Amino acid sequence: MLSPLLAHAMGVLPGKKKNVLFIAVDDLRPQLGCYGQKQIISPNIDKLAANGTLFENAYCQQAVCSPSRTSLLTGLRPDSCKVWDLHTFFRDTVPNVITLPQYFKQNGYFTKSLGKIFHRQPMQDDKYSWSVPSERFWGDGYWQTKENIKIVEKLKKEAKEKGLKGSERYYSTLGPPTDDADVPDNAYGDGVTADKAVESLKKLAKTGEPFFLATGFVKPHLPFSAPKKYWDMYKPEDIKLSPQKSWPKNSPKVAKSFWGELRHYYGMPEKGPLSQKQTRKLIHGYYASVTYTDAQIGKVVDQLDKLGLRDDTIIILWGDHGWKLGDYNAWCKHTNFEVDTHAPLIIDAPGFKKGQRTKSFVEFVDIYPTLAQLCDLPIPNHCEGKSMVPLLKNPNAKIRDAALSQWPKNGGKIMGYTIRTKNWRYTEWINKKDKKIIARELYDHRPGAPALEAVNLAEEKQYAETVKKLSKKLNSLIK
Repeated sequence: MLSPLLAHAMGVLPGKKKNVLFIAVDDLRPQLGCYGQKQIISPNIDKLAANGTLFENAYCQQAVCSPSRTSLLTGLRPDSCKVWDLHTFFRDTVPNVITLPQYFKQNGYFTKSLGKIFHRQPMQDDKYSWSVPSERFWGDGYWQTKENIKIVEKLKKEAKEKGLKGSERYYSTLGPPTDDADVPDNAYGDGVTADKAVESLKKLAKTGEPFFLATGFVKPHLPFSAPKKYWDMYKPEDIKLSPQKSWPKNSPKVAKSFWGELRHYYGMPEKGPLSQKQTRKLIHGYYASVTYTDAQIGKVVDQLDKLGLRDDTIIILWGDHGWKLGDYNAWCKHTNFEVDTHAPLIIDAPGFKKGQRTKSFVEFVDIYPTLAQLCDLPIPNHCEGKSMVPLLKNPNAKIRDAALSQWPKNGGKIMGYTIRTKNWRYTEWINKKDKKIIARELYDHRPGAPALEAVNLAEEKQYAETVKKLSKKLNSLIK
């Protein structure tokens, strides 16, 4: 606790509640300058990291939108909230759970959701979490070049003639996976989200009411739609392709993905790999989308500064999971591999040192208790995570020695549980009916090992003791 004199010296008014700017970014892997990825242009996120604490080893609970977001926002792991897919709504499985924004609302905060925060088909939200109805923005649509507009109109006409409805119609009318119209930022949805966040901050500054403003950006989720100026920041010939062209050696079939999400888009193959030209174009689109969203984040954070709210506001930025950019000759998320479970996390909280980095393992389920503690609220008993505040105080500290993630297969009949430790990733695929392990994976993350998991070592005799120890650790976390 700060003494009144010290609190005054730090510009913190006793009893004054801190605000929260809660920034979510869809499908954002740690493809950022502050994470050492120098080929990406992300000055605003990099600036945020330089002003706060960057978590080098943050992991989502499940590498797909709804389970990851639901777990983070409820404070419950997927097995506890019973959300493992895109269609299950947590109010049907844990109806009385108090969500993160709902908790802040109950404690006197004005809570507002702009853009994509929760994920519920068909893009609805949780009314109990917000002080006012949540808002989603689409701008003028995902496809705005003349060529793409014609393609989408043709696809919609064909779907109508076939009498397609529901999800069948949706997938049959998806246009190309990229769009680069020469339009202003707010012609696409994320630009509108940023504009609305700026407007909201101006209004909130006048009321003086403590706020929890959740701002969710969709890009770099497919399709990679971003204004042309962001595409022009990159030269296609300079874009490097993933060196890992196949799934890890000896990896089980159950561990792999078909990347059907991308295959639904116009011009993508129904099976087999992409051409090198397609691969380069998609990576280019992902980079442009990241830089576009980075610019939107900059607008929102800059507005905090202009309004004099920065010193009273905790800013947290997270990407809901990783994403494959041609790694393993595959795309999208939907696996337990490092590239899909590892995600960016940055917290800029008043009163802590700037430019910190921590190597401690953390999980997204840790975000709920962390924000509660930072805002002097008791941590709810239902939270299954740990507060990361000790790491803000001392980035060399450790709150976990392993991070747990999971991925369901075969309609949920099989569950893959995986842990990431300092030197290893260990995974067990378990038949939920008889609890038998049907496959194991062990990947080397010791210094000098390949950046991407390349060889499954689980069945090699020399690693039998390592497998035994990690299996014990894994099972202690899932039981």
